[in-house]
Amino acid sequence: MEDPGSDIQADTDERVPNFDALTPPEEVVRGDRTRDDFFDAVLGLDDPATAGEVAERAGHGVDAAREYLDWFERMGIVTKVTDSPATYERNQEYLNWRRVQTLRSEYTTEELLDLLQSESERADALAAEFDAESPTGISITQYAAASDQSIEDVWEQLSSWETARRRVFLLERALTPASGEATDRESVA
Repeated sequence: MEDPGSDIQADTDERVPNFDALTPPEEVVRGDRTRDDFFDAVLGLDDPATAGEVAERAGHGVDAAREYLDWFERMGIVTKVTDSPATYERNQEYLNWRRVQTLRSEYTTEELLDLLQSESERADALAAEFDAESPTGISITQYAAASDQSIEDVWEQLSSWETARRRVFLLERALTPASGEATDRESVA
């Protein structure tokens, strides 16, 4: 094999880059907008959190967290749970509404019906397998022992069942016209 020409060979006097001085990957991937950082932080809330806890999750200051939490509360994204200290939780109803709006805008009625059929069948099959109405009443360890399955397998099945039920709920809402929409349709006809 021939050596490359001198015009395309590396300069042996060049310094090797200092990789430790480069921006860490988690900083590069992270959103550059403060609002997005706080929005991601509140979406991840499972329990009520203070402005300080939200600020820590978002990687920004507490004063900024207070301002964004106040704005998010006015928008309906979070709900204030307590006043002193002020704690906030994500408003799941708002998030569900957003998901329903997204489903309505991205899928046709026929596609939504197909998705609903598929998710309903999956939820019904899991309900029959566990012989229960809901996954919340199932003890993972007891079911695993009784069915000779691993705890992880049972947990995955229950998670799939809960996901299917949540999707059925959202798809049904996406297919149900909002009160204003139904009135608009009736007045057109």
